[in-house]
Formats: sequence, C-alpha cells, structure tokens
Amino acid sequence: MALLTLNVNGQTYTNVNVPDTGMPLLWLLRDILGLTGTKYGCGIEVCGACTVLVGGQAEKSCEFDVGSAVGKKIVTIEGLSPAGTQSHPVQKAWIANQVPQCGYCQSGMIMACVGAVNAGHHGTEILNEMGNLCVCGTYQRVRSAVSTL
Repeated sequence: MALLTLNVNGQTYTNVNVPDTGMPLLWLLRDILGLTGTKYGCGIEVCGACTVLVGGQAEKSCEFDVGSAVGKKIVTIEGLSPAGTQSHPVQKAWIANQVPQCGYCQSGMIMACVGAVNAGHHGTEILNEMGNLCVCGTYQRVRSAVSTL
C-alpha cells in the first residue's frame, strides 16, 4: 500500500491509497477517483480508449503506472474544459463534425488529438500521432474534425 498525492484535472488529491505504485493509472482514475470518462479497451496500449494527458502529453493509461504520474499534471476528458461546457477546440471540432457514433472510444481519441496538438503537430501529423482504434469506423469524421483545427 502507498499513499500518493496526485494532480488530476487541476485538483490535488492527497493521501490517495493505492495497493501498488505499479498499478495502471486507468484503474486509479476509474476505480479510486470515480472518473469514468476514460475507458478500458484492450489493456495493452493498442486501442487508445484509455488515453489521458500526463504533463500535457498523450499517454495510454492502461499501461502507465501510477507511480510515474506523481508530480505531473494529469488531465482526463472530464477536465479538458470546464464542467459541462465542452469548450475545448478539439471537443468543438468533434461536435461540429458529429464524430461519435457509439462514443466508447471518443474520449481517448479526443485526448490523443489534444496531445498531438500540444506536441505541435498539424493536419495529417495529428492523425498519424493519434493511432486510436474505433470499432464503429468514424475515421472519416475524425479526419474532418482534425482538418478544422
């Protein structure tokens, strides 16, 4: 057992009790903090449904250990824009282009896109950097949304 202090979505969580610092960040976010916008997909860093920002960079939280997140700012889909506003430019692009179908993978796609933009990528570079999978096949709409950024 370990007691950690983490910054998630601009909020400092102190004395977060985790069974092991090697625990995936995904489980801390969903099971301990109750932030369920980040989804479990494959568990092996392939699908990207679990993507969050750690220190401004896109990370797949299913394999990113909690210990490595200490001291870094973590942002999930819930913290990307003020509550309920969906005002981040990537969220606005997703809405304008009606990207989601079932929506399961979309929080991870949005966070991966934001991470690519944060890294200075543009246009097709963003798409190449993302690499998220969508079972519904919304790739054409993702491409349209990214082209507006």
